[in-house]
Amino acid sequence: MVQAARAIAPRQFGKSQLLRSAAIGLFLGAAGLTSGLPALAQGYSFSQVTIEGNQNVDSATILKLAGISRGETLSAGGLNDAYQNLQTSGLFEEVAIAPQGNRLVITVKEYPIINAINFEGNARLKDEMLAEAIQSKARRVYSPALAESDAASIAEGYREQGRLAATVTPKVIRRSGNAVDLVFEITEGKTVEVERLSFVGNRAFTDRRLRQVLETKQAGLLRNLIKKDTMRPEQLELDKQLLRDFYLSRGYADVQVLDAAAEVARERDGVFVTFTLKEGQQFRFGNISAVSEIEGLDAAEFEAALKLRPGTVYSPQDVETNITRLENLALKKGLNFVSIEPVITRNERDRMLDIAFTLKRGPKVFVERIDIEGNTTTLDQVVRRQFRTVEGDPFNAREVRQSAERIRALGYFADAKVNAEPGASPDQVVVNVDVEEQPTGSLSFGASYGVSSGVGFNIGLQETNFLGRGQTLGVSISTGTDSTDSSITFIEPSLLGNDLKLKFSAFYRETDNDNATYDTRSIGIIPAIEFPLGEASRLELRAFAKQSKLKDIYAGTVDDPETPDVDETDLGTSPIITRDADRGALLSTGMGATYSYDNRVTGLNPKGGVLLRFGVDYAGLGGDVDSITTTALALAETRVWNEEVTLRAIFEGGAVHMLNGESRITDRFFGGGKIRGFEPSGLGPRDLASDDPLGGNMFAVARFEADFPLGLPEEYGIKGGVFADVGSVWSLDDVAGHTGSGGTGIDSVDDGMHLRSAVGFSVFWTTPIGPLRFNFSKALEKQDYDKEQSFDLTISTKF
Repeated sequence: MVQAARAIAPRQFGKSQLLRSAAIGLFLGAAGLTSGLPALAQGYSFSQVTIEGNQNVDSATILKLAGISRGETLSAGGLNDAYQNLQTSGLFEEVAIAPQGNRLVITVKEYPIINAINFEGNARLKDEMLAEAIQSKARRVYSPALAESDAASIAEGYREQGRLAATVTPKVIRRSGNAVDLVFEITEGKTVEVERLSFVGNRAFTDRRLRQVLETKQAGLLRNLIKKDTMRPEQLELDKQLLRDFYLSRGYADVQVLDAAAEVARERDGVFVTFTLKEGQQFRFGNISAVSEIEGLDAAEFEAALKLRPGTVYSPQDVETNITRLENLALKKGLNFVSIEPVITRNERDRMLDIAFTLKRGPKVFVERIDIEGNTTTLDQVVRRQFRTVEGDPFNAREVRQSAERIRALGYFADAKVNAEPGASPDQVVVNVDVEEQPTGSLSFGASYGVSSGVGFNIGLQETNFLGRGQTLGVSISTGTDSTDSSITFIEPSLLGNDLKLKFSAFYRETDNDNATYDTRSIGIIPAIEFPLGEASRLELRAFAKQSKLKDIYAGTVDDPETPDVDETDLGTSPIITRDADRGALLSTGMGATYSYDNRVTGLNPKGGVLLRFGVDYAGLGGDVDSITTTALALAETRVWNEEVTLRAIFEGGAVHMLNGESRITDRFFGGGKIRGFEPSGLGPRDLASDDPLGGNMFAVARFEADFPLGLPEEYGIKGGVFADVGSVWSLDDVAGHTGSGGTGIDSVDDGMHLRSAVGFSVFWTTPIGPLRFNFSKALEKQDYDKEQSFDLTISTKF
């Protein structure tokens, strides 16, 4: 137990220093007066130096620190310099220098040795974490200055956690043998939360919209669980930059974030942050042109390559993207050292910016080499392939900056710094890459819930930098009330050193559905490669081998002859499903392709974008199935009304076309999830006699949604939405169900193309345990046999 009564503040060690310094001065002054001024000018010469009081520091080291040599003539100022050198070395608590005839006596009192380091009052940060944050160590010499620096480091650690009121006081406890215990007394204080985020000067966007841009969040109902509402002063600089980028990407070329002031509450448990803005005017692109200052180079081809439309909202990112496009065109034409400089002419009256992309001859500078440091796990080649430039290529500063962004985007490093410095000659540069590794593996446990699917659990293991090669390896197992699903995935992002992604996945699924009269089991493997076709488009080519089987078919019951007046006939599972099961386990092998185009992130419109996806799979390269399956999806979204409302339209469709035989229920489409307001198998072709859903060979659906704030504080994470869905699932190859009145069995199956529609509203709640979505829906168009689902709650979380 540390005895506070014996604690001594570190600064008490230095109380005698001023007295000693004054004594030295008086002594030297007296010596000068005794010897007279001429003697003072001549100085002192010593043939012998005696050092007293040192135990751990040897005499030679003390002489070296003092800067004194035997036989050297010193003035009074020189003696004072020697004293100051020893005093500032940090090794001695007291120092005295006394000339005695031809002998100089240096007396020192060393700082004690630290016996142990203790922390008191800390609960939020463990001793082990605090010990790593300080430089003072046990069995080393105690330094008051270092102890004060360590106290500041500990306080900084608490400040990063939002505990601005934390105080740390270093104290020492004397022990025998010139030793001390160093104690850091800590008062942690309360977490300082952001009570309010306010903005001054914003006219184009509301406070609510701007809060969504910031990394810092307001404290809300779940403040004890949400950590982003903790005040971190260093994060305000990031928030200011995020605000600048937000406005710039929306055409506000003159935006200024003048200040980010944080006012601490009187109790020091809360802070009110106010951002002061000067928005300026919104500008749009005016005339777009390309100008060549290089003799013999025609700018017309470069101007045709520009993808900027006059009248669209100005964005610096759009300008950078087009500069890169022109630089790539120059390289394709064999033109090195071409510099593209945008010349902007402002039209204040019309609020237009004319951009002239000027082609100039740049300096002839080459990349001498690329040095990579700090990657203890990740291989050099993983970092190097983020560069479009190799040794010997012309140096492009913009490409180096973009390479740095690509390295950071990998997610393998806590920090990545890329800079260029002069090389061995004036026309060469060395690109230095300094990275800091961070963990890339994750083990996740999760839970899910659906009104229809019930409660499920899952476990997942994923490593995104497998063996330091940049590869992804993932394994997941999930179980639900009526299903088991397991899969393994491997991705090589740079096959053969090119932008060619190799994928391999395998899965095993088994259902035991209480709501169906049959169960399923399927297993498969899917190898694939994926490569870019353009800036926002990619193509995936794949092969597949899948096997599916129906089992546990319910046979039904017949009338009991002992009770002929009671109709107990249960027809059991639909004959269509039974015939599917009779075909046994079917193997489907083939190949497929998926084209995707997504400009929601890389597009020119910061308010939204489009996603297009088209896929086709051919099964017939061996196996038991001969079919073509096509799917298509088109999504468009945009934000309106100061970007607080998101409008979204989704069109989706698919078709299974059998080249030989009939489709199987495991290969057909179901309406679940495609049209809200219905159960997962609640719409589409059905055997009316047994009430079995059969799925369809074709489906088409259109979904329209709008997400918007409900007027609640943004920090609560609650938003609202409305939706309208319309579509259908239809078409079967086999429509012979249970025998009807005509004896053909056809009249019990309905596989017609009947439109269904539903409307509803949603409540979205982002909670610390995961995102919750409540759907309340009403079917408008439906068939009598469809199964409605007016409420649905889904939870998906990792913990």
